[in-house]
Amino acid sequence: MSNLTFSPESLAMPLSSSAVVSPTFLTLVAPLESVFPTITPLESRSNRPITFTFEHQLKSLIYYHTEQYTSAQDLLQAMREDASVRCIMVSESGLGESTFYEANATRGAAQMLEVLDRLSKRVSKRLGIAHPELGELVAIDASLIEATLSMSWADYSESQRKVKAHVGFDLNRGIPRKLYLTGGKGAERPFVSLILETGQTSVVDRGYQDHARFDVWIEEGKHFVARIKKNTQWEILEKLPFLKGTNIFFFAKVLLGDDAHRMRHPVYLVGFRSRSKVYWVTTDRNDLTAEQIAFIFSLRWEIEKLFAWWKKHLKVYHLICRNPHGVLLQLLAGLITYLLLVLYFHQLYGERPSIQRLRQLRRQIRRETASVRYLPIYICIQLDIRQLIRLYLWLSP
Repeated sequence: MSNLTFSPESLAMPLSSSAVVSPTFLTLVAPLESVFPTITPLESRSNRPITFTFEHQLKSLIYYHTEQYTSAQDLLQAMREDASVRCIMVSESGLGESTFYEANATRGAAQMLEVLDRLSKRVSKRLGIAHPELGELVAIDASLIEATLSMSWADYSESQRKVKAHVGFDLNRGIPRKLYLTGGKGAERPFVSLILETGQTSVVDRGYQDHARFDVWIEEGKHFVARIKKNTQWEILEKLPFLKGTNIFFFAKVLLGDDAHRMRHPVYLVGFRSRSKVYWVTTDRNDLTAEQIAFIFSLRWEIEKLFAWWKKHLKVYHLICRNPHGVLLQLLAGLITYLLLVLYFHQLYGERPSIQRLRQLRRQIRRETASVRYLPIYICIQLDIRQLIRLYLWLSP
């Protein structure tokens, strides 16, 4: 019996057996090659070896962010249709959709945290320190990210679900250092002690004001420059000098709090105006002038700029997974992508990441992989004249 066969697999066969992987993308992720050997190995939970390795997992998420895909299905379709994407994401044994989703929902978070930590330290060594005289400054803040209603763990209100990313941002180098994840109602203040290292100075807004925690941070050897609420009470211990004719109008050594909630340790308080708005900022550091304290707090805006850029240009809102592990993994991969972009643009252009440079990078990757094309291939086997006639009539207008 003669047969006419249409091969579905043939629809995705490249003209060349060797895929073209973008040299630009390989250059972007090259810094990871020295990081991978230093992290905890990802171990299989069964007697079968892991085929979709952590390296595949991370690089696929970096490609997801770099190329601005809008869903996991979008990325997986690109993997099926584009040999260059398959080379990044897939081992020789192949990759099923369930494997991709299962991996991102259940494994790799510990390794991703280690990569973020090690890569941020390596990137920081390549970048200049903007304000060495001010010490190690870490802006700490939280940003809300829209979630789906099915994500009950991300409870925010009766009609909304949100997750909260708690981020530590190195102000001297302009890079993210640490990230923690909670539901939208998650408390922010406890993460200061987790993010901040001994000797560093946190730069935080008034939502982090907590006199008891201020005392604890001082005792831990962790410093702060924190905005406080305008109705805060204090006792002046010593008035201090400051430059007249500036936006500063108050500088003193004080004890914060009323009689029932007074701090145990004295702090320094600065009052200044900016754009007709009054700010009260306190710190435990006795080596800073009033002008330096006000300037340090003004740097806090840099973390807000990171949140805006990260969400807008790296597609944070297009979540691949809906469980806490998967969301954390994607957010970590987004920050790792940002670090790689910082290093890439710094080495090539001596510039910070910008949307113009990011678009240029995306176009370059697409040009370099444009030689890989796919054509529909139909395999016809043992056709007799009757089948040829039927095929001709079927294809005829």
